[in-house]
Parts: sequence; C-alpha cells; structure tokens
Amino acid sequence: MKHSVPSLDWLQDVCVFKVNRLEAHSDHRYYHSMASAEASAPMDMRHSLNGRWQFSYAVNPASRVQPFYQMEYNCSAWEHIQVPGHIQLQGWGDPQYVNTMYPWDGVEALRPPHISQEHNPVGSYVKNFELPDTMTGKPIYISFQGVESAFYVWLNGEFIGYSEDSFTPAEFDLTPHIREGENKLAVEVYQRSTGSWLEDQDFWRLSGIFRDVYLYTVPKVHVWDMRVKADLDDAYEQGLLEIELKLRNEHMETVRAKLELKDAEGNVCLSEEGQFREGNLIFNLSAGPVQPWSAESPYLYAACISIYDENGSLIEAIVQKTGFRRFEMKDKLMCINGKRIVFKGVNRHEFNCRSGRAITKQDMLWDIQTLKRSNINAVRTSHYPNQTLWYELCDEYGVYVIDEMNLETHGSWQKMGAVEPSWNIPGNDMGWQDIVMDRAISMVERDKNHPSILIWSCGNESYAGQVILNVSNYFRETDPTRLVHYEGVFYDRHYGATSDMESRMYAKPADIEAYLNSQPDKPYISCEYMHAMGNSVGGLHKYTELENKYSMYQGGFIWDYIDQAIVKKDRNGREFLAYGGDFKDRPTDYSFCGNGLVFADRQITPKMQEVKFLYQNIKLEPTRTHINILNENLFANTDDLVLVYRLFHEGKEITAGQANIEVEAQSEFSLPIELPNVEGTPGEYCIQASLVLREAALWADAGFETTFGETTFVVGASRQVEQPSGEVVVVEGDVNMSVSGKGFIAIFSKQVGSLVSLKYEGREMIATPPAPLFWRATTDNDKGTAMSYTAGAWYAASLARKCVKWELQQEKGSATVIFDYNFSISAEVSVRIAYTVLANGTIRVNTLYKGAAGLPNLPILAVSFKMSADYNQSQWYAMGPEENYIDRKCGARLGVFSRQVDKLPTPYLVPQESGNRTGVRRVNVTDVAGIGLSIQSDPLAPVECNLSPYTAFELEHADHAFELPEVHYTVVTVAGKQMGVGGDDSWGAPVHEEYQIPSHQEIQFEFFLISHNVPS
Repeated sequence: MKHSVPSLDWLQDVCVFKVNRLEAHSDHRYYHSMASAEASAPMDMRHSLNGRWQFSYAVNPASRVQPFYQMEYNCSAWEHIQVPGHIQLQGWGDPQYVNTMYPWDGVEALRPPHISQEHNPVGSYVKNFELPDTMTGKPIYISFQGVESAFYVWLNGEFIGYSEDSFTPAEFDLTPHIREGENKLAVEVYQRSTGSWLEDQDFWRLSGIFRDVYLYTVPKVHVWDMRVKADLDDAYEQGLLEIELKLRNEHMETVRAKLELKDAEGNVCLSEEGQFREGNLIFNLSAGPVQPWSAESPYLYAACISIYDENGSLIEAIVQKTGFRRFEMKDKLMCINGKRIVFKGVNRHEFNCRSGRAITKQDMLWDIQTLKRSNINAVRTSHYPNQTLWYELCDEYGVYVIDEMNLETHGSWQKMGAVEPSWNIPGNDMGWQDIVMDRAISMVERDKNHPSILIWSCGNESYAGQVILNVSNYFRETDPTRLVHYEGVFYDRHYGATSDMESRMYAKPADIEAYLNSQPDKPYISCEYMHAMGNSVGGLHKYTELENKYSMYQGGFIWDYIDQAIVKKDRNGREFLAYGGDFKDRPTDYSFCGNGLVFADRQITPKMQEVKFLYQNIKLEPTRTHINILNENLFANTDDLVLVYRLFHEGKEITAGQANIEVEAQSEFSLPIELPNVEGTPGEYCIQASLVLREAALWADAGFETTFGETTFVVGASRQVEQPSGEVVVVEGDVNMSVSGKGFIAIFSKQVGSLVSLKYEGREMIATPPAPLFWRATTDNDKGTAMSYTAGAWYAASLARKCVKWELQQEKGSATVIFDYNFSISAEVSVRIAYTVLANGTIRVNTLYKGAAGLPNLPILAVSFKMSADYNQSQWYAMGPEENYIDRKCGARLGVFSRQVDKLPTPYLVPQESGNRTGVRRVNVTDVAGIGLSIQSDPLAPVECNLSPYTAFELEHADHAFELPEVHYTVVTVAGKQMGVGGDDSWGAPVHEEYQIPSHQEIQFEFFLISHNVPS
C-alpha cells in the first residue's frame, strides 16, 4: 500500500493498516564475518535508537502539535521520554485496566471500526540522530519492534509510512530520505485505531513505542528472509534439513552460498553448497543421525550460512540455531518426536511492574529460569507475539510454545459473561479479513524458525467465523510442521475445523472427563485453566490426575504466570502495587489483573509450590525399605540427577543418604535403602526423597531440587501430652475462675465466656480471649462465588455469640472449664470449648461444633485469639514451607520451618485469607528471645493454623495492604477445618465438594497450649 500523504482517516479505516511497510520476514541475525556470527556479537549492521526522545503529549488528535515533523519546527523545548517505554507510565495520561470490555464501553457509543475523536491520546516523538559512518552510502531501514497501537513516521520532513499491529515489527525503507550527518526522525503514536478493536486483551491499556527501535543496513547481497525446516525421519533418528533463502541482489546468479551444520560442541556435521530454485537459494539434505530437540533435552545445532559475491568474497554470515524435532498429530494424539506430549503450561503476559510491557532481557531470563525451576514445560504467549528474545530463550532452555497472534475481540461478543455476538468481529465480515490476516502473516514470517514453537494460535476469545478459519488454513498451508489452535470454536461448532485440538477455558475436571469419554475426534487441552487469582490453585491435582487416566488429555496452561500490577505511590509517598481503578481509570475491572503464580515484582507466590510438585515429570514414592522412582519423561533419563533421601523423627533429621540412579525415560525403578531401626523409639517419622541437579544447568545451580516425594509413619502409640504429676489450685469467684500451679495461672471469665488470661512466670500470653471463628477473609475466588452474600451469616456468627452455659470440673491434678455457645444463625448451632488445665500449665483445648441442616457451608471452624505483637516469631512443625490448604497441599512437605509472623501472610494484590498451614503438629509463637506459647496437636489428628498481624475482619475490609491497621497483635487462629481455596475459575466455580465444610457436619478438634522456653 503506497501513499505519500498521510491521513487521520486511516485510524478507523479497516482497509488501511500498513502504508509503505516492508513485508514481514524472519528474525535471523546477519554479520560481516562468521566469527562475529558464531560469537552472537551485537549486530554490526544495526544501530539502536533506544534512549531519550523528545516528546509532546496530546489528549486527542485535535490538540496535537501537527507540524512537529517538519524540519523547520523546533522541538528543543519539549520534554523527554524513554524509548522503549509506555507513555502512561512516564508521566502522561493514566493507564487503564479492563478485561473483557472495551475501554470506551459506556463512555462513547462506538461500533467497529470507528474510534473516538475526543479520547485518543497522541504521543509525538522526535529523535535527532547522526547516521553512523559505517552506514553512510548504504541502504538504511528502520525497525520498530513494537508500537501501540498505530503510528505514522516521518524522516527529515518526508512521510515514510504508517502501521498498526502493536506486537509485531513494523519496518520501513529510509534510504531515499536519509542524510549524512544529523537526521530528524518523527513518530506520531495514537493509542486507539481500528487495530484497537482487535486488541481487547485482558491487560492494561497503554500506548507508545514500547519495544526496541533501530536502524539497520544490509550488504549488497543479503538474505532478507530464511525458512529453516529441521525435521526428523519417521523413526525420529535421522535429521532432515531444508533451508530456503530469499535474496535481494542485482546479480543473484553470481551469488554462492555455503552451509555448515555444527553441533552444540562446534563440530561440523555436514557441509553443503546452496542451489538456486525459483530465484531462491535452497539447501535440502539429510543430516544423518541427530540429537532431537525437546523441552527435556533442548539440543540446538547451528546452521552456519556464508554468502559470497561474484568475486568469492564473504558478504554475509548467518548463524541460525535450530533443533531437529517433529510435532504432529498421530492417532488423534499430539506427539513430539513420536511421543505423546503433555503440556504442563502457563499463560504469560510480557510484564514488568514498573515498565509495563516494555520488559528487559533480565526480566525474560528470570522468567525462563523460573519456569524451568518450577517444572513448567510450556508457555502460551497470551495473547500476542512476544519479543524475539523470548523465543530464543525457549529454544535454548527448552520450553514448548503456543505462539498466539495479536487478536482478541472479547468485548464484541461477550458481555458480562453472556454470549451475545450480534456485532462480533471479525466473524464472517470479510472486510476484516486482510487486517486480521496481516497479523497472522507478521507472526509466522518472523517466528517460523524457532523449534520451541509447536503450535500457531489464531488469537484469543474472538468468537468464531470464516475470517479466523481462513487464518487457520493459512497457518496449515504455510507451515505444515506445526498444528493450529483456537479455543473460540467452542461457541460455534460450525467452525470446528479452525482448531486441530479441542481447546477449552476453565472447564471443570468433570466436564473434561465427559468430553474424553465421548469418543472424541480431537485431543484435549485447556488453553486456560486454574485461574490463579489471589489465593487460588486449589484442586490442581484433579486436573493433573487426568494425565495418566486419559491419553487424549494433553495438559493445559494455567492462567496466568505474572500479576499485572503497577508500582504507584499512596498519598503518603509509599510505593505499592496498584491495580485497576487505582489510577482513577474508569471503566475498569479492578483487581482482576492479579492472576499470577508470580507477583508483579517477580516474587514467587506460594501457589508455585503446588504447581512445581504436580508438574514434576519424575515421581518419587519413598517407603521404609525402598524408594520407587517413576520417570515419566518422554526422552530424558536421570543421569544428570542425584537422589537424596532423609529420615526425620518429629521434624529432626536423624539420617541421610544419596545415590546415583539410572532410570530411563518412561520406566520405573525401585531403589533399596537402609534406614536405622526405629522401632524402639516411638513417635512420628518422615522419609523424604529428592532429585537434585548433579551439575549446574542454565536455569539452576548444582544441588537444585527438581523432584520431591515423602511418606510418614508413626511408631508406637499416637503421641499425647502426658498427664503431669502435681496438683492445681482452683479458685472460683463470682465472675472469674482461676486454675494455677507452679509458675502459671489461667483465668476464665464467666462474664466474657472465655479464657481471658494465661500467664507463665508472670508473662501474659492472651491479649484478647479465644472465641469460635466461622469466617475467613474472603479470597478472590470466594468473592467470585458471592460467599459474602450466601454465607455472610457466618461472618455475623463470628462477631456475636452468646455464652449460654459454663461449667467447672475438678479432677486429680487438673481442672476443666467448659463454655457452651449459641448463635443467632440457628438455634441448633452450638459450640462447646473445654479447657483442661494440667499441673504443669499445659492447657488441652477441645472444641466441639454441632451444626444444623439448611445453612450455608462453613468457611472455617476455628478458635481464634490475639497475643501481643511482641510475640512476632514463629517456628512450625507442619506442612510447609509455604502456605497450604486442604485442596492445595500436594506440594507441601512435613518439616520444621521458621518465619517472622508479619512474613506469614501472603501479600496478594487484595488482602485476603492467606498464610494457612495444614498438618500442624506444633507451632511456637515467641518473642525474639524465644519466649512465648507453643500450640501442639496429635500427629494423627493435626490441626490447621494461621498466624497473622491481622484479624479476618481487618483483612476483609481492606482493598489494599496500605489500608490495614498498624500492627498491635499476633492473631492466632487454630482450625479444625478450613475449606479449600478453589481455583477452577474466579467468577463462580465453587470449591470442590470434598473440600467444603457442610454446616450440619459435627466437628471436634483438640490442641494444646504449652509454655515455650519460659524460665522457671
């Protein structure tokens, strides 16, 4: 599309999405010398324009500085902006977060392809640059790797071109207008364009030049595009290599090309001269026996290509890393190198809490290492093509990729969850075909040579129709080495041929099983599942258990990898992670941007503990005589791993060992072990087994644990607190009762109806009395099920109870005080708490709940009280080290863990229930001197426990962490049961039934309050 005069009409013309833009091509690097190419040196024919640019901001097109691109216009007084970077994160305008709706919904009555004339921020950029001497006299091109969402370009006052599509490169020829010396580059960026109707992803709405900008030149003979196909034969052993080079050169017939294929050690495997075919240089040859590429063994070869001119001089050198692999549909299964694949994946936005989608190499390195350390083997680039470096890292580190084109039109067909496609785009509107297809072509042509990419995706949540089906057919015709994905056909089965696999979002395990039991024609994946919003990912095991139950279940991609939260300052100047609405952005979807396994500041959440365990490919099952090792890898054996095992007694390690093991992929082995005879020492034992890296890998140091398994057993009778010798003194007054002994006194109040004081050696342990608790601070998933509405009566019951009876019983060496409580929620609901005080100051606390039918299920059944915040240290013998819940504890292990109390709650984007530990045998709550209280339970009947600086009610009423009160207490909550956290989705999916607490269920639990290190 050639135009010399730009027009603002293009912004809402569906037919104009590129003007003078170069055709998309591969992202290969090229050099003057092979030495530079093999060293992956900075490209010597590229010049970065990143850095400070002059900048002017306008709220709409009418108020922009129109003649700024002209040579005579002086921009020296303008402010500066950093490129790459977003306009809204550098002081101009505000970011806006919305999920499914368009950002202008309800503000302006717009329908595609029209855009607002009043609310369309414009960024005018100017970069004055000197043309490097090395580029003088050569053709000069400019590459914009990412600009959101549409932009116009001028050089030295001359119009260069226009482009839409925020997430693939836009390149232009500057040669006719470039000058020696200083040049003036002007770029006008519009936040909204026709393309904005196609970019309704679940993310912050931002704009600007947010990826790299650079000049580049090319030698007189240049490979503009290359296509590498590194396949395997039908036995998956021999490599089949095809390379096609598209050249631009006036004397093409005199060009010579040579290929050397080198292995990872730099050895030349083969050498070949290129042959011309239909104007392109072709290499087509057998590579012989090769090491196949997979995520487990990401073996890369180097295709070293030398281009020589008519004089035999080296003109251009290219090193393209490639992996031999075959991905195919075989007997209705997706297979990598002949083996059924299971995607243990996540969806990943490009995101940094300070720079938005302008992420760095360091961000990407941290991400890829985190994926590998967490046993995540696949990524879906939700919902747009990523920077080239990300695919290179996935090639190198070994991660399978679904590469997704930049398409989402969610707000055009789904409104508040209801499917209403009356004005859906693109649908069957052929007027949108070219602009949509352009995005597909740009992605494929750039990314086609990355072995990590197994699947092309037609975009996300854009319903279905002929336009997207045509895109799918284009993928297949252009690249038959990959499969095609699209979930939206779920809503219109007329276009089922769009997707090669059945792909669904947030299908519950039972729904998936129903599909798999229906004799389906396509294998199944969940392109999004386990909505990890806030305290979530409960019940993940119900999905991973399907992997070995159904061959056509081939995994899924958790939503999602990282919270999209932006650093902001509160009114007191303190930084916090902000979400939708915090920038006064309306409309907004508020905290729905917080769905990550990783926090926005790249701190790993406790949810990853569960993911890492359930995604591990090797399973360890220790027994008292053997460790069973099941290697579910497809290709990798255990040669690079060391088995380490330990035996613990009551949390204390008593022996350890290690062994080298040789377990081939897809096989099982049982390793005999010898442990000490422990029959004479009663108590609880735990055998833990781990696989650790023998040597450092790209993604972790030597000794890093990749795999874990454990088993526990009890020798002798279940541990109980023994009845101590001695007597207690009981004093009953009109209002209070006390039970005392050597060095302690416990006071109970008839008026309060609880234990009101517990002193050891004069130190008070109780700040506010224990009381029954039925309410937890609602999680994001709880809010999604409207728990406050359906079960809010339990909130009230937790605040207001009536002590209807108290009773004092005296026994030899002990005394018991019993309180019975009734609640307004139902006359049938009662709680009895009995405190038995022993002669050594230990208090046995027994709680009995009797419920009633017809009431909402219980969020929690617990006893909660406060201690002084001076008791701010904790040591646990429980499941850990990170928080865990009854439906998210597979990845937790039994052990002794220590942490400050204020570090126990997890800093989710919105304060909510967090920090719970299951399987609590013992937790000590002490001051820094180690003095305080120990809470203990029988290992055969452990409790759950939560320590926090905040009550459930303080958390409930805070929308941000800065709204929480100053810390005055340590809140101790001991639960007989707490419901799971759920995670099938965050907008209505209940916690699975087996992890709920029926209101009619009778529950009894017991724990002990014991002094800890109080001097006598």
